[in-house]
Amino acid sequence: MKIALIGYGKMGKTIEEIATQRGHEVVLKIDENNTGDFTKENVSKADVAIEFTNPHSAYQNVKKGLEFGIPIVCGSTGWLENLPEIQKLCQSVKGAFLYASNFSVGVNIFFEINKKLAALMAAHTDYEISITEIHHTQKKDAPSGTAITLAEQIMDNNKRKKSWVNHISDNIDELEILSERIDPKPGTHKVKYSSAIDDIEIIHTAHSRKGFALGAVLAAEYIHNKKGLFSMKEVLGL
Repeated sequence: MKIALIGYGKMGKTIEEIATQRGHEVVLKIDENNTGDFTKENVSKADVAIEFTNPHSAYQNVKKGLEFGIPIVCGSTGWLENLPEIQKLCQSVKGAFLYASNFSVGVNIFFEINKKLAALMAAHTDYEISITEIHHTQKKDAPSGTAITLAEQIMDNNKRKKSWVNHISDNIDELEILSERIDPKPGTHKVKYSSAIDDIEIIHTAHSRKGFALGAVLAAEYIHNKKGLFSMKEVLGL
């Protein structure tokens, strides 16, 4: 499979390493220094594109990729207010698009555990819920997309929480997400249910970027030659 990398920072380079190990070829690398090379002609040399940039570039990159007719996998976070528009565009051009706030196999299993635990805890109002996420200082958005996904899953399964906030809150309707930026942390997410009697915690800790990169390549392999909107649930059979 031939891959176009839209975003060639640390994550892009790790994706290239994993993709090459799995027998794929990276035929196009776009970063801030050669954005003019992101053309339909160049993209057409690839079978699929993987987009990992930043909240300010992701929407336009994905839009352009879909308009160029390339199946696209996106892992950029912080731009989700535009996600419904991208999903409509994908359907209108009969393209292929897969977005995930986190591509790690372990995190996606963690998501399923989070939903189950939230449902089990819904009736137990003595427990207060909070989320903590820790990332490296170069991460541009806070809270992380993964933390937002965890919060939305909790709110879907526990109606006590009406919204999430990115600070400490005394409002029982609000779900706290506390963000810490510490080098050289690749990513830790903790969901905590705390009561006067005991605490229940689930934690996912990433040891390197390779888990995210592998998941992104698995996603690219999955949507190759497909049409439609996909998620990591389909890729991993969850």
